[in-house]
Amino acid sequence: MPFLRKKILLACLLGASATASIAGTPATKSESTYDKRELDWRNGAIVYQVLVDRFVPSNHLDAKRQLYPAPKVLHDWSEPAKPGVYLPEGKLNSAELDFWGGDLQSLSTQLDYIKQLGADVLYLNPIHLAYTNHKYDALDFMAISPEYGTRAEFKTLAVDVHQRGMKLVLDGVFNHMGRNSEKFQDAFRNPTSPWRNWFAIGPQYEGGARVWTGFQNLPELNLDNAAVRDYIYASPNSVVQSYLRDGADGWRLDTAFELGPRYLRDLTDAAHRQKPGSLVVGEIVNYPGKWLQSIDAVMNFGLRQIVLGLASEQLSVTKSARMTERLIQDAGIEPMLKSWMIIDNHDLPRIANQFPEKSQRRMVQAMQFTLPGAPNIYYGAELGMNGGPDPENRSPMRWDLMNAQNPELIWMKQLINLRKTNRALRVGDFRLVESEKLFAYERYTDKVLETVIVVVNPADHEVTERVMIANPFLMDQTPLVDAFDPTGKERMTIESGFLTVTVPARTTLVLKPTEHNFGGYSRYKHVS
Repeated sequence: MPFLRKKILLACLLGASATASIAGTPATKSESTYDKRELDWRNGAIVYQVLVDRFVPSNHLDAKRQLYPAPKVLHDWSEPAKPGVYLPEGKLNSAELDFWGGDLQSLSTQLDYIKQLGADVLYLNPIHLAYTNHKYDALDFMAISPEYGTRAEFKTLAVDVHQRGMKLVLDGVFNHMGRNSEKFQDAFRNPTSPWRNWFAIGPQYEGGARVWTGFQNLPELNLDNAAVRDYIYASPNSVVQSYLRDGADGWRLDTAFELGPRYLRDLTDAAHRQKPGSLVVGEIVNYPGKWLQSIDAVMNFGLRQIVLGLASEQLSVTKSARMTERLIQDAGIEPMLKSWMIIDNHDLPRIANQFPEKSQRRMVQAMQFTLPGAPNIYYGAELGMNGGPDPENRSPMRWDLMNAQNPELIWMKQLINLRKTNRALRVGDFRLVESEKLFAYERYTDKVLETVIVVVNPADHEVTERVMIANPFLMDQTPLVDAFDPTGKERMTIESGFLTVTVPARTTLVLKPTEHNFGGYSRYKHVS
């Protein structure tokens, strides 16, 4: 063979070897991108969200009754949350003053429940000192509301959470405070107050001060003031950094997009300085895109809109696929893996109300647990709790629904087990499967047999389609099994990267490749 042809052949062989190494077979046993992702607790975590007042009844309620003076109302645990009426003197709704009496100590008695469910992260709605039940009207960020406990009890809770191998994330409401806070009251009444420039006060504002989106109970903080930034996050003794020292592992930031990219970046950097590897996730209801250059992760409202639009058939399959791919590409897979995939929460109707039809609801939940991100479970969703818009979605936890035969609990545990046992769903990359009638995608890692193929049929009738899976290392004639079928029975076979798949109406089909039984021979012997 001529020398030049030998050189070309050698180059081709080396190129093919390098390609296989990158896409399917690592050349060495060095730590891969996916190994590194697995070491970061923020990637693909299962988040369990709790309203402390509504999660577990207090075992010392009588000793706390004085903490709920009128017009506050302490309800029996069996009473659901209901809409209230506007109270002009308090500049708030009466529903904001309805309490059920849960606290940090009572929450700690059900940490084993949360752990056994399979959660990796416990996320608490605000617990700092505030007047209302939701605590988004902070009086003092540094103190815990006495209805919930003390800073010492928070530290104990953090230790208990960590002992169970979970992380603890708090809710930071740093765009505004409560009108009843001492800082605001002094600033509002006294032009020479040291807190005057912490807020925007003047006759040009309705009610005399700039407030969050017209809510007179929520005066906006002036983050352009360095003293405010020091108090919130910049100082080592700030709110953000001191709670991280006390045991918190991260912050969810309320209405984060209104803080702006600059201050979000500064806050995130401050959190990371205090606790490397901590999480800052923002309630950014906008398209995520460049926001993820300023923060670790977002609550993924954009991806939620695609999932809901697909489920309701307001978005076509092809448009949903194109939008999902664009959103993930613009955001970047690394922050997307850390972003919380929400369907319901304290601001949204419960999933049982959004999707009362079981097959449609389960189709949506299966997407929530297989798309890139960290699934957010709103307390009680695993039990089938219902509830419409706020405040109906904030009723006390229905512990009476907690039994081993509850079909919603069985289903949720199946979804969680799917995540726990499939590395690709936790830390894998995302790639569309070529299709027109079915919404289909692939989650994959550096190990080809870890691939998970997800095929969604939002239509009200069965759909059959021949699709293309652009994974070069999924071998011809590889069997696929249904990830939810405990028998492991073969469902279909890949043929040269193509698959003919039939999906029932309103169903998410989750498929996993498995090696064909050749009596000890493996087509995957030279690829991982």
